[in-house]
Amino acid sequence: MKLIEKFGMKDCKSVVTPLVVNEKLCKVDGSEAAHESEYRQVVGSLLYLTATRPDIMFASSLLARFMHNPTKKHMGIAKRVLRYIQGTLDFGIEFVKGKTTTLIGYCDNDWAGSEDDMRSTSGYAFTLGSGMFSWALIKQNTVALSTTEVEYVSAAEAISQAKWLRFVLEDFGEEQVEGTPIMCDNTSGITIAKNPVLH
Repeated sequence: MKLIEKFGMKDCKSVVTPLVVNEKLCKVDGSEAAHESEYRQVVGSLLYLTATRPDIMFASSLLARFMHNPTKKHMGIAKRVLRYIQGTLDFGIEFVKGKTTTLIGYCDNDWAGSEDDMRSTSGYAFTLGSGMFSWALIKQNTVALSTTEVEYVSAAEAISQAKWLRFVLEDFGEEQVEGTPIMCDNTSGITIAKNPVLH
C-alpha cells in the first residue's frame, strides 16, 4: 500500500496481469524519455517487493534492464505493474499444517526474446505443497545457443536450485524422500536430459 501511495497510484484502476501478453520492450522504442530518477525508484521498489511477491519477478526483472535512459513506454509498463499490485493486495501464499509438502519444479525460457541483443531469458519456479516457494530468473549471457540448448540450460539451472532447496528443506525437517520432478515443455531438451552420453 505504501508503494502504491508513494507513486500516486492509490485510486488507479487495477489490471489482472502485470504485463501485456507477448509485448516486447526495447531500449529505443520511439517514445519520449522518462524521468530517470523516478523510474529507478519505481523499479527498485518493485525489485524489493519481489521478496514477498514472486508473481511480479519477471516484470520487475524486465523493467530493470532499462534503468539507463528509460522511455515513457517503460514508465507506463512500470505503472501497469503497480496497478496489478493494487488489484492483488490480498494475494498471498498459504502453507497448511499437516499437508504433504512435495517439491515440484517448473522451468521455461523465451529464446532470443530480447529485442536489443537477441538474448534468451530463462526461468524456474518451485512449489511446495500448495504455495510458491522459490522463483528466480536468469538472463543468458550468450546469443549462440539454440532453442534446445537454452531449454537444457534452463532445466540445469532448475535442477541445481532443486538440489539446494532439498538441502534447505531437510534442515527444516521436511526431507524430500522422492525425487523432485522438474516440468519442462521442450521435447528435445527432455531427450538431451535423458541421454546418458551427455552427462
